[in-house]
Amino acid sequence: MTSQFRPGIVAPARKSFEDSGESLFFAFHGDELLIHENAAAINLPVSENFDSLGLPYTSMHYLGSLGEQPCFAVDLEEDEPLPEGMALAGLRRLFGAISEELFQIGGRAFQVLNWDRTHRFCGRCGSATNYHDSDRARECPQCKLLSFPRVSPAIIVLVQKGHEFLLARNARFPGKRYSIIAGFVEPGETLEETVHRAIKEEVGIDVRDVRYFGSQPWPFPHSLMVGFTAQYAGGEIVVDGEEIVDSGWYSSDNLPELPDGISISRRIIDWFLEQDR
Repeated sequence: MTSQFRPGIVAPARKSFEDSGESLFFAFHGDELLIHENAAAINLPVSENFDSLGLPYTSMHYLGSLGEQPCFAVDLEEDEPLPEGMALAGLRRLFGAISEELFQIGGRAFQVLNWDRTHRFCGRCGSATNYHDSDRARECPQCKLLSFPRVSPAIIVLVQKGHEFLLARNARFPGKRYSIIAGFVEPGETLEETVHRAIKEEVGIDVRDVRYFGSQPWPFPHSLMVGFTAQYAGGEIVVDGEEIVDSGWYSSDNLPELPDGISISRRIIDWFLEQDR
């Protein structure tokens, strides 16, 4: 997909911060997105001025433009009744109901708002912070500490063993879902080192031939998932019984419940199954 979205930090010239022509608004109440919902389609608010909706908000952030349409993230105040015909929905629910591009911009908006909510005071001296003039950052007026939106890198890897691949069930997964191994990058690690460590820690095996597959921003709440494939190199599967409660080798004719299509984990699994036909 060729993206028409151009990210930005400073909004184009306008009469006021929230008035910039026909703008597209990604307005969140907590972790739920404001939508127009009817039987035919789900749409996001589009208006010359967000104030026309009559919903108070605590902050608004320019995200960039989709084509020629400015896009804004809006942090709604809590416990306000919604206009008729509007509803709130979690991003996961909206996957497939809105375009992939809008879903990705919505993820960007949520991460920007989550950062803004958690950095209103300096983490070093406790002073109230201000917005930086040109960067997506909050600056402490006392000690000058800059706080940028946090992104937490994590790896996710499919381990191949002939015509089989490794799946594991995390204790937090819904239903009877299984997925491939994932883990956050620790300070001082390369991505490849994280792959080896995470697999060893979670299922006790060794791998070789680690290869990059692709990446995906994961706004739940602020991760970057970096996908890999690897070959089984040895060892027996051993799970800790707490975080990982089960793991085993699976093939195309023997599959448990898999992650849904929203995630890079499913993309890697589908790639393997296609390659193994």
